[in-house]
Amino acid sequence: MISLADYYMGRDVEYGHELDAQKRANAADTVSKVNLLLAAFGEQRTVNSGFRPAAINGATPGAAVKSKHMTCQACDLADPDGDLDEWALEHPGELELIGLWQEHPSATKGWAHFQIVPPKSGKRVFYP
Repeated sequence: MISLADYYMGRDVEYGHELDAQKRANAADTVSKVNLLLAAFGEQRTVNSGFRPAAINGATPGAAVKSKHMTCQACDLADPDGDLDEWALEHPGELELIGLWQEHPSATKGWAHFQIVPPKSGKRVFYP
């Protein structure tokens, strides 16, 4: 299980002014859904990237300008061997039940990206 503290990565202290009520609600929803995913997967993972304030997102190589991490609607989990990504690809029904969308593993080597809102394509597994 991951906690809100894991998700915030200590950034809620220095960048708390960026965390309005909506972002805090999004973070709680994201953490809850990620924990349901981890329970279904059967293994624990650590957070590689949770909440990203604008300054940190801007300094993150490859980060989308309007990253869902900035609105607390996305979470990257450590996945060094790709087994979480592989499991999620094989269980799209679980993702749908939980209410998560997955960035395609070809774009996330070493981590797995999940978000609580659909991408523009609407596809459960999407390319950035």
